[in-house]
Order: sequence, then structure tokens, then C-alpha cells
Amino acid sequence: AALTTLRQLGVDIVLDDFGTGYSSLSYLRRHAIDKLKIDRSFVRLLDGDGNSAAIVKALIDLAMALGVDVTAEGVETEAQKMLLVAMGCRQLQGYFLSPPLEPVQLLGLSG
Repeated sequence: AALTTLRQLGVDIVLDDFGTGYSSLSYLRRHAIDKLKIDRSFVRLLDGDGNSAAIVKALIDLAMALGVDVTAEGVETEAQKMLLVAMGCRQLQGYFLSPPLEPVQLLGLSG
């Protein structure tokens, strides 16, 4: 009920660190979410571990099938970026793209 109320107020619901901890596939079935963020532990091993790559690809495909945005966290190399883009992930987050910034610093960025 609380999530429904928040969504009605215009708040996006995001599952952070998806694939670890308390996140589970049942959240995707039970709750209307707007985005899931793939945990950095999977992204970190992308280019050296076939299992991590398979999991990341499956999560991206699942999010697309559900009409949910997906962000890959912890992108630290060009190779990771290229693999994620090839898998269909269009939202990336990590030090390869930018270190964390203060809000005032964002004003100076341009696309």
C-alpha cells in the first residue's frame, strides 16, 4: 500500500543492488517497480566470469520483458561498458563514467 501511494505521488520505485541481499524475483511479481539496478558484484566479474555475464544478460532481458528500466552499477572499465551495451543495457553507473559528484558539480556537466 505504501509503494502504491508513493507511485501515485510521482515517486519512482527502484530496486537497488538487485541480485543480492533481500532482493528477489518475487519483488518483481508483487510490486510495480520502475527500475532495477544490477548489483556491482555481477558487473565487476563480467569480463572474466561466464556465470556473471549470463546472470547480467538474463536480468537485462527480464527487465526489458517487464517494461522496467535497468541500470548496471559499478562500471569501472571500457570492457564492462562495451559488454553491457552489447547486452542491451542503456543505463550505466560507475567510476568509469564519473566519480560521485556534488549537486552543484552536476550543473557544469553537459550531454
